Amino acid sequence: MINVFELQNGRLNQVPIDSKSDLENVAPIWVDMTDPTEEERSWVKSIYDVTMPDEDDVKDIEASARYYEAENGDLHLRTDFRIDDDEGPSQTVTVAFILARNMLFSMHAEDLPVFRLVRMRARSRPGSITDYKDVLLDLYATDAEYSADALEGIYRNLEEVSGKVLQEEFTDQDAAATLSTIAKEEDLNGRIRRTMMDTRRAVSFLMRGRLLDSDQFEEARQILRDIESLDGHTSFLFEKINFLMDATVGFININQNKIIKIFSVASVAFLP
Repeated sequence: MINVFELQNGRLNQVPIDSKSDLENVAPIWVDMTDPTEEERSWVKSIYDVTMPDEDDVKDIEASARYYEAENGDLHLRTDFRIDDDEGPSQTVTVAFILARNMLFSMHAEDLPVFRLVRMRARSRPGSITDYKDVLLDLYATDAEYSADALEGIYRNLEEVSGKVLQEEFTDQDAAATLSTIAKEEDLNGRIRRTMMDTRRAVSFLMRGRLLDSDQFEEARQILRDIESLDGHTSFLFEKINFLMDATVGFININQNKIIKIFSVASVAFLP
């Protein structure tokens, strides 16, 4: 699927694309491709002379392959974004960005909540975007906000876990449920830390490459400050998770010792 966005009065205006001719008759600043077909990839290549990476190339996590300038001058970036699922573990999706011909091209296997949020905000906030680099920075800034919201959710869930651990009766069933919750929150916290590290590297690369104007450079610095503040929260949450894990295992050992004590007393009582 191809989503094409034109800039109109500082707003992103989405243009429906159903055929190659539709794509030829627009002047976009952002071409976003979600799980594109080979035909759609060929449209983009023939019209804009941009070579989109293969799926295996997008998933390449080598440091040398994540940020580089192609021979034709196109700038390629790879950045990880999260998809959170209330019923299961969160997933990490790698997005391929290409900055070429004053346009931003993005390709990813699944639709991402950060991308949907940027599209919605750009329509309601005129003047917030002036070019394709503003779109990319807005994606990174929104990703930081998305991670901050997820960290707040982890705080709330761990507070509930703390209440259960500190209750008077803490059974083995409670311990099993608690360990499951802690493991899920630890996995999410780790993914947030990983994606934020990846975003920091991408923003730093843009700043070092002197691709941003003064306003965009200041916005990039603010994104890095936001990420730095999130690092402190993830570190605190890791410590809290470890404490709750140790406390839960300790209560399990206490319950097991009580059972062993009962059997020991019973065996002594029935000795001849």
